[in-house]
Amino acid sequence: MAEAGASIEIKSLYKIFGSDAAHYVKLVKEGMGKAELNQRHGRVLGLKDINISMPAGGIQVVMGLSGSGKSTLIRHINRLIDPTAGEVLVDGTDVVKMNEGELRAFRRSRTAMVFQRFALLPHRTVLGNTVYGLEVRGMPRAQQNEAATRWIERVGLKGFADRYPNQLSGGMQQRVGLARALATDAPILLMDEAFSALDPLIRTDMQSILLELQKEIRKTVVFITHDLDEALRLGDRIAILRDGEIIQQGTGQDIVLKPANGYIAKFVQEVNRGRVLLVSSVMSPAGRGGESDPASGPAIAETATLEEALQQMTQAGARAARVTDAKDRPVGRLTMDAVVSAMVTPVESDVAGG
Repeated sequence: MAEAGASIEIKSLYKIFGSDAAHYVKLVKEGMGKAELNQRHGRVLGLKDINISMPAGGIQVVMGLSGSGKSTLIRHINRLIDPTAGEVLVDGTDVVKMNEGELRAFRRSRTAMVFQRFALLPHRTVLGNTVYGLEVRGMPRAQQNEAATRWIERVGLKGFADRYPNQLSGGMQQRVGLARALATDAPILLMDEAFSALDPLIRTDMQSILLELQKEIRKTVVFITHDLDEALRLGDRIAILRDGEIIQQGTGQDIVLKPANGYIAKFVQEVNRGRVLLVSSVMSPAGRGGESDPASGPAIAETATLEEALQQMTQAGARAARVTDAKDRPVGRLTMDAVVSAMVTPVESDVAGG
């Protein structure tokens, strides 16, 4: 039986690069910024007071531009980088406090990583690359091959098991990387810019594969990206980093509708809000829909996007609609005015200069 995801709790995490780093945490806590720390003391602030709760079985996206600290952060989860201060709790166990043997076992059995540049072994076939993690664990060869073959087929590479990496396209190579990670059945999947090296159409295809697989496997996925569209498509929750600090975190709906400051507002201003925002984020809850009859109009799922809702309402010639949950129960009311208003990005924002 496949292992479900694990919860991850990151608490008060700091990373300062340079000697005697612990000495400088106090200065950062007292307000010294990244630039000042580097100019005055020659130390680099990688992460500052990171606090994120990642529920088991969800996709947590960590987003930011180059140098924001996102790749540094993901490498703390499997302790490829040691923190200067703070905790990384996986199902309540602090990875930071693990000894060498415990950490080795944790990396082998609890986490798997998918890299931006595929990191495939060129002298091994697709099957040979996919079984690698299982070999390290010492699994019997027949079981290795069975598990690997299953995942090779699941990621759409049936018939390619005997090919070598140089015989595959970039998208196919990344599918091998994903199959290799999934074959280990680790509860945590770490994906560091996993799709960034791919062409746009292949990248979208890989996102679809991940989302489809996640419905079944329910792993805890930590996905690093610099692309907001990718973050909004994949993330159950999103944390946005800048200069090693979390600027905002929440659902994609939270971030698009309520940017925390001007920096976030600039990120989201070009987003196609109709394809991102869900009906549930702009509907009037049941009982607060105004004078319109809550039973009239077409029924629209609360999980539909505003673009889908607008299409349904236009086809029905309706100015309002009933909103229903997964069990077809009424949960709210949606008006055409609310849809159109939410789809239009404000020209000016009260946070634009924040």
